[in-house]
Amino acid sequence: MMTRFGKRLRWLGGGDRRARAVRGYPMAFDLRRRMLLVAGFLALGSMALLARALDLQVINHAFYQQQGDARFLREIPIVASRGMITDRNGEPLAISSPVESVWANPKELLAAPERLPELADALGIARDELANRLSARADKEFVFLRRRMNPDEAARILALGIPGVFSQREYRRFYPQGEALAQILGFTDVDDRGQEGLELAFDDWLSGKPGVKRVIRDRAGRIVENVDLVHAAQPGHDLTLSIDRRIQYLTHRELRNAIVETGASSGSAVVLDVHTGEVLAMANLPTFNPNAVGSAPRDAHRNRAVTDLLEPGSTMKPLTVAAALEAGVITPGTLFNTSPGWIANGKYRTTDTHNYGVLDTTGVIRKSSNVGAALIARRLTDVQFDDFLRRFGYGRSTGSGFPGEAAGLFPQPARWSGTTKQTMSYGYGLSVTPLQIAMAYAALGNGGLLHQPSFIRGENKPARRVLDPKVAAEVLRMMQTVTETGGTAIRAAILGYHVAGKTGTSRKASGGGYSRRYIGYFAGLVPVDHPRFAMVVAVNDPDPARGSYYGGVVAAPVFHNVMEGALRLMDVPPDDLPAWLAAQAEADAKRLRAQGRAAPATPATAAASAAGRAP
Repeated sequence: MMTRFGKRLRWLGGGDRRARAVRGYPMAFDLRRRMLLVAGFLALGSMALLARALDLQVINHAFYQQQGDARFLREIPIVASRGMITDRNGEPLAISSPVESVWANPKELLAAPERLPELADALGIARDELANRLSARADKEFVFLRRRMNPDEAARILALGIPGVFSQREYRRFYPQGEALAQILGFTDVDDRGQEGLELAFDDWLSGKPGVKRVIRDRAGRIVENVDLVHAAQPGHDLTLSIDRRIQYLTHRELRNAIVETGASSGSAVVLDVHTGEVLAMANLPTFNPNAVGSAPRDAHRNRAVTDLLEPGSTMKPLTVAAALEAGVITPGTLFNTSPGWIANGKYRTTDTHNYGVLDTTGVIRKSSNVGAALIARRLTDVQFDDFLRRFGYGRSTGSGFPGEAAGLFPQPARWSGTTKQTMSYGYGLSVTPLQIAMAYAALGNGGLLHQPSFIRGENKPARRVLDPKVAAEVLRMMQTVTETGGTAIRAAILGYHVAGKTGTSRKASGGGYSRRYIGYFAGLVPVDHPRFAMVVAVNDPDPARGSYYGGVVAAPVFHNVMEGALRLMDVPPDDLPAWLAAQAEADAKRLRAQGRAAPATPATAAASAAGRAP
């Protein structure tokens, strides 16, 4: 047995391989070869892994990095602040305040419908409205829920932790002066772009350039890391206007008072700096609150002083006289017989309110005689009259740059009838804006140099000569009589200052003729010796039942009140000192009499007595 068992062991352990193969037993495996084979497969696998790693991390690194970033890295805009608008003294008129806008990813938000009622209540909108808005944009990834919110309110909404709800920084325009400057400034839309007024005219200058930054968001859309600033936001440029906030407030207040007292439907007022053409104030009524644009009718948005065309009425008469003086067909002493208070004008009549009899040139302006103006115009050729008025800017835009400014209606002489020139001489048959009237009067006060009106401080538009300085000075002295005893605008007089002005009362065109509705004007300059301000007031549709519709009654007091304050604010020295001293002496004497004491002699009373004006 041992021998047989030993043989078997020898056979299992080795022996003759050929014999074992012959007997049908399998050949024994080669361990070394198998180990080499396994090692080779492992080496190939390792090389493949290394090659793949090399491909992912070196060769195609940018592609896969981009793919990864596309899932987490985002470029988001950085909102730029709009430039501030200030008045000529640096007082803010329009500023941008940071706000938050809440938005949502409808796909994520609709996945949690049970949170919608809570979100609607927090936003202050109807639940059905919110659901409908999200459903309509279910295939989108962005929808605004509420824009330009107080940052604290937005933070409370985000604190609710509702999935798919986020916020972003924006800016909202705020107008500290409210209604007083609404039509000049205009307003911006929900995207902070200018829509009307100077906000629109200078939108490119005021608008900033948004920036861009890269951030990493998590799967809930929250920013977890600011990666890179692609380019910084550039805030808009500030804009300094020629407007003086204080004079603007005075103009707005006094115009409003006049509208209320006269029952007028609307009104406009313009104040210009005579020497630069800068607009110091421009008020219009009715107006609106630019901080709540939707609260007023669209009609209230109009800047009537530059967009509304009106027949200028008797404010034309100083220009008619200036044209005739320049042409040499009259002198300040030329006499005109206006009796019996009317003259034939084709199939119509040119009439005066009263029969003024014989008037000199100054009297024509002082009494505002339509007949006298027509007689003066008859001495001018059509070409002379047309050329003169066009030099003063009638018939074309003033060039102020205000959006929607009207050019006026001033027909060419070829289209005039036989009586057109006469009716134009006292303000009918052509249409202008209040700003055009103010520009023309400023040229008279500036010695015949006309500046284009400007809303920007220091713009310094070049002036052009339109009238000889001597003629301009003569017309100013004639206009001064309008505000003195016997004139039509004594309510425009200002103590201590000589005022040159002209009233106007024009009937409104209607149905091919003229109705019994009126526009009351006053246009003036102050002080006469060295004019500083030109102002035009137009009161539209004053109610005759309230007292009067004449410009000397409804518009002249606005001029007086505004200019009295403006002269004081701008420290303009008086040019009628004796009258001021006499008034002071009279006031002092009245006060002392009330106290039962005699008024002592003072330098003021002595000067007033010497001037022949003491009481």
